[in-house]
Amino acid sequence: QVQLVESGGGLVQAGDSLRLACAASGRTFSQYPVGWFRQAPGKEREFVVGISWNGGRTVVADSVKGRFTISRDKAKNTVYLQMNSLKPEDTAVYYCAARQSAYLPVTSTLTDYNFWGQGTQVTVSS
Repeated sequence: QVQLVESGGGLVQAGDSLRLACAASGRTFSQYPVGWFRQAPGKEREFVVGISWNGGRTVVADSVKGRFTISRDKAKNTVYLQMNSLKPEDTAVYYCAARQSAYLPVTSTLTDYNFWGQGTQVTVSS
């Protein structure tokens, strides 16, 4: 079992940067692909960016390409989401998620992910 805790959300202005962190419990977390998703009010949860278990591959949604990057620190059992040039439309609750089994490929499909954090709110004012 893996438990995920997100942090780093807050209120920022358009154009600002923010870094979210997803801290995990469990020794095998470093073997799992991880994704960041977000859900804005009244909208479905959507994929943002994902990283493979070894960090060698990332998948990025078109809406954030060139602005958001993902990385992982195995020693800290943490995955980071660096968000630059934030826009008001990036306002949402951001969730990190991990796939259930080791060494699976990273995907953008929400239902592929089994472990979820509680989410952290990001609000971007114009």
